[in-house]
Amino acid sequence: MANVLVTGGSGYIASWCMLALLEAGHTVRTTVRNLDREPQVRDMLRHGGADPGDRLSVVRADLQSDQGWDEGVAGCDYVLHVASPTLTQVPRSDDEMVRPAVDGALRVLRAARDAGVRRVVLTSAIGAIAYGHADRDTPFTEEDWTDVDADIAPYQKSKTLAERAAWEFVNGDGTGLELVTVNPTGVLGPVLGPDYSPSLGAIAQMLDGSMPALLPFASGYVDVRDVAALHLLAMTAPAAAGERFIATSGHSLWLREVAAVLRDRLGPRADKVPTREMPVLMARGLARVNPQLRTMRALIGRNLDATSAKAERVLGWKPRPIEETIVDTAESLLALPPR
Repeated sequence: MANVLVTGGSGYIASWCMLALLEAGHTVRTTVRNLDREPQVRDMLRHGGADPGDRLSVVRADLQSDQGWDEGVAGCDYVLHVASPTLTQVPRSDDEMVRPAVDGALRVLRAARDAGVRRVVLTSAIGAIAYGHADRDTPFTEEDWTDVDADIAPYQKSKTLAERAAWEFVNGDGTGLELVTVNPTGVLGPVLGPDYSPSLGAIAQMLDGSMPALLPFASGYVDVRDVAALHLLAMTAPAAAGERFIATSGHSLWLREVAAVLRDRLGPRADKVPTREMPVLMARGLARVNPQLRTMRALIGRNLDATSAKAERVLGWKPRPIEETIVDTAESLLALPPR
């Protein structure tokens, strides 16, 4: 069994990665920006069925500061670098997201290298693969990279440049440190607390009626539990070293297809789920003036299909059917106390 550092322990994907690690018998250390969040981290794990006790330790570390990272990686065999900068409002410039993402990834990698960590698994995103391209009929693969010179949102730009910087570091100054990246599509699945991914936020808005119409776009989706399982495979499988792995379940779905699953499987509890899809031209016009929709502009009218064939072939990873995940997501959101 190994000692594993998971960065960003209060995050959605990180919490499920910790649950998977604990279930596999590993000892986990995680980072938070404020130690006041440790009780929340432990509550989320308990909600997921684990009470780690002293098998979990929490340290303070921030992606924008050098402090704490040496302590975080000390004695660890592996690092899952899941943390990524988030903003509570639309950034004034791309650098507000790009700089912390790039600098944070390099801080973690340098500390891992200096501590003799065997391998770092970096949580990247489909945003580093599928954006800024012309329309295509074939799914995106790990050979593709997002074009950062295209008109893309700061988040996708930050994920792309952070991953590129990580590969450049490991291939240059890594001195034996291994790197693997996991690139999930839209992440769904059961929630462990009030903080969850933007993809889950869309499901929540459908259920509570705050989404008046469905945006016309299609993307891949994947269960957070399967994303965590892929991180563990990427952490230890010899064949994973130096590779990228897309995490997605089946083919992409239009948002109207996600809504149809909710209505079909939840019955009256999905009465507020919209049935009308916004026309493409209207959606594009709104995205130009609405700050909340502006980050979606590259998706409107597009089908960003991707394939996880590589992860399934090389690592034996098997994601669950996405319809099952959509229902599990909705059930857990409906069970949350009102905000």
